Amino acid sequence: MKAAAKTAVLAIIMALFANQNSADEPAPKKPVRKPVKLPGMVIDFQKRCVDLEATICLDRGYLELIACTKGSKEHESIVSIKARPMHVHTALLFLGATNGNPAMRKSVDEEKMRWVNHPPRGDPINVYLVVKNSKGESVERPVSDFVTRSKERTGEIADDAERGPKEGADKDNKFPHTFLFAGSHLRDNGKGPRQYLADLSGHVISVATFGDELLCLPDVQSHANGALMWQVDSTHLPKVGTMVTLRLRPKKDERTGAKK
Repeated sequence: MKAAAKTAVLAIIMALFANQNSADEPAPKKPVRKPVKLPGMVIDFQKRCVDLEATICLDRGYLELIACTKGSKEHESIVSIKARPMHVHTALLFLGATNGNPAMRKSVDEEKMRWVNHPPRGDPINVYLVVKNSKGESVERPVSDFVTRSKERTGEIADDAERGPKEGADKDNKFPHTFLFAGSHLRDNGKGPRQYLADLSGHVISVATFGDELLCLPDVQSHANGALMWQVDSTHLPKVGTMVTLRLRPKKDERTGAKK
């Protein structure tokens, strides 16, 4: 792990234990964990979310990603972020989320060249953009407010009036705001430290399936140009270049606090 990454993780650990009393002192009834700031993000333990510094980088066109790292795929993402995906991964772990894996194929018989498809998995994470409203107030909006289904590249929207809408079309045509904490992958790097693939590709929150993304949709989505189904809905989206907050919140049951 590089020095910067070690410093960042160490800062998180130190902050987590900063408010703990010594063994000789009584523990407080309600210990308060202060927000932890890292480059490009804040871990808020009271609100149970990770807030990422983000910039609007696209206001029209088809989407392969919701979020990418700065200098990677801004032409196919709504926002770009400054924080490293590996650090975002660590932050979600500290909030109690458990990562799974992106969609992948694994060999089960090398001689017969048999492969098994493994779907993506991981704890559900709700994704929001915190933007300014007409009064200049910060409001939290689900990322689904900024994405719409493409009419040019889907059949069910173009159904004839005589046949009526396809059953379940309304549900299928609504973009979700809950993603899976897939967690990307670590790759061997010879004698050097292992590499976190999302740090290299810039795939932070994906719409299409790449196999190395940090957060992903629960289904496999093609990233071929002719198969992209989602595009930017700029109705409520700030202008390109506007600084916003990308908020990630592990999904919990409101009554019990258990993960859904």
